[in-house]
Amino acid sequence: MHSLFHESMLNDQHILITGATGGIGYETAKVAVQAGAKVTITGRNEEKLKQLKAECGDPDRVFLYKADLTSNGDRGQLLSAATVHHGSITGLVNSAGIGGGDMVEILPEEDLRRIMELNYFSLVQLSQAVYHQMKIGKRGAIVNISSLSGLRGTHGNSAYSASKFAVTGFTQAFAHEAIEHHVRVNAICPGYVDTEMGRNAIQSKGEREGRSYEEQLKIAKGGIPSGRLTSPVQVANTIVFLLSDAAENIVGESVKISGGSVMR
Repeated sequence: MHSLFHESMLNDQHILITGATGGIGYETAKVAVQAGAKVTITGRNEEKLKQLKAECGDPDRVFLYKADLTSNGDRGQLLSAATVHHGSITGLVNSAGIGGGDMVEILPEEDLRRIMELNYFSLVQLSQAVYHQMKIGKRGAIVNISSLSGLRGTHGNSAYSASKFAVTGFTQAFAHEAIEHHVRVNAICPGYVDTEMGRNAIQSKGEREGRSYEEQLKIAKGGIPSGRLTSPVQVANTIVFLLSDAAENIVGESVKISGGSVMR
């Protein structure tokens, strides 16, 4: 893939990317390396992490570490290993997350807790730990992956939407504190992205409405002025921009990538 960014754009940065085995995290790692960064990639699927490292083009710039971010021990070991390998972390992309849930009246407590644990609690706890490093260096950028569902509720999506509203609110509150120490915090709020999670969301909505995937996909695209889903690399390009010094006065924003479906 041809890079949109100069290879020196992030050449003095160490970026930690969670959820790197998912579509957005996967592409973000590749774009960040092309922009000159050293990256640490983490997720639960070690084979997919190895595949990603091989695809990044410069394996010396990529450190992989399998971790369960809901585990305090795993988070601590991840940060220790990453820092030893690549030095202090200057950028964090909180991309780990899951979808799912159901209608409120039948939503199991187990699903609610599982979604909030990964999408929100582990994101906050990892951010706290990385922030300590960034404060010492008086430099850093954190990009949280929220969603359009973190800006507006949608039918049958209460658990996921609640977790992403929490991420959006955390981003704004944290941004006030962090910028005092030259650390920028922002969120990305994509609409439908052409990833496994995005396709599953379309499939689930179609099943609730008695439609096939193809029928529901046509409806989804019909509600987007651009007429198409967002690609993972388009989200990755926005993330890498926010990690760079080119975005030095973008603070506490929730950047929508929706093909025009939300224009406010």
